[in-house]
Amino acid sequence: MNIHNILSAPFIQEMCEATNQLWRYGWAERNGGNISYRIPAEEVRYYLSLDRTFPVLPLSFQIPELAGEIFLVSGSGKYFKNVQHNPADCLALIRISADGASYELLWGLENGDVPTSELASHLKCHQVRLAQDPQHRVILHTHASAISAMTFVHPLEDQAFTKTLWQMITECLVVFPDGVAVLPWMVAGTNELGEASAVKMKDCRIVVWPHHGIMSAGQSMDDAFGLIETAEKAAEIYLKICSTNQPILQKITDAQLWDLAEAFQVVPKAGVLEAKKA
Repeated sequence: MNIHNILSAPFIQEMCEATNQLWRYGWAERNGGNISYRIPAEEVRYYLSLDRTFPVLPLSFQIPELAGEIFLVSGSGKYFKNVQHNPADCLALIRISADGASYELLWGLENGDVPTSELASHLKCHQVRLAQDPQHRVILHTHASAISAMTFVHPLEDQAFTKTLWQMITECLVVFPDGVAVLPWMVAGTNELGEASAVKMKDCRIVVWPHHGIMSAGQSMDDAFGLIETAEKAAEIYLKICSTNQPILQKITDAQLWDLAEAFQVVPKAGVLEAKKA
């Protein structure tokens, strides 16, 4: 098999485009945000020989459920605005060991750096989402401004947060009928944050980290990105309404949300809406 230049690989190009767009949105200040993208070995083999020996580095946790899986991840301390200019320095392609206690560095991080400090959160969420959806591929974390601002003025409760977002834009219920989950504030980059995020990811694809940012899961980069864009737009509308200091005169009702769910054949997250009337 001919080995092609990995910089031309679609998964590298997608990562470059996504990181640049996150930076342009203003959600990836300095080295904020991280992405991991599960890449099937058959796609990687067009660009790398996987049969040679690679550097092996330890994980601070074990995740045997992902043994042999390959991920393209952003590097720790790397600025998203720089990824498109030097992906080989800013990204890493890693393969999880058979016992899930270490990883091989297949490519990238040419200056000796390490993968994102949120690797625990990413891998634990990948494990959970793959159990729910075999087509799952992407975990995306970014510092979406409106969502972060909303966590200062809105109750940090899954059902309440979900319902508020659903009521801001008609498309929200259609895009994320499984709702959003909200964690308490936690120290970034810890195994504990990863474990808590993974627990929430069992039932939904969006997890809000208060006063920090948001994490999403998707079958593709567009899927994960689109979830955050939609939730962020809803949060922006909510904050604009709050800034008027005026009472809300009309909104999308529970009955209308049930009608919307029926029209688009989606199942709303249980417990968010009042019971549907016969």
